[in-house]
Amino acid sequence: MNLRPDVLLAIFCMALATYAARAGGYAVLRLWRPPRFVEAMLTHMPGCIFVSFILPSVAAGGPWHVLAAGVAVVMMVFTRMLTASLLAGVGALWFILG
Repeated sequence: MNLRPDVLLAIFCMALATYAARAGGYAVLRLWRPPRFVEAMLTHMPGCIFVSFILPSVAAGGPWHVLAAGVAVVMMVFTRMLTASLLAGVGALWFILG
């Protein structure tokens, strides 16, 4: 395995850009209080983004994938634990297709 300097530099620059974007957001929100609708949007945004990533693959997977996603949603409603709901959905799909 060879460590190429250009690849290491690219990885370092991407990590630095990611850190700067996150730290910059925290710094801005410490200095400036956003309006209430922006706070509400930021509070609910992660769930919406997660659903937008998952929904196309669930829909393309057919009825068994939709059923497994339903199991994950039901688990989330009852436990309010993201990890438990993800494990339940994956476990349901594994059980159904396995």
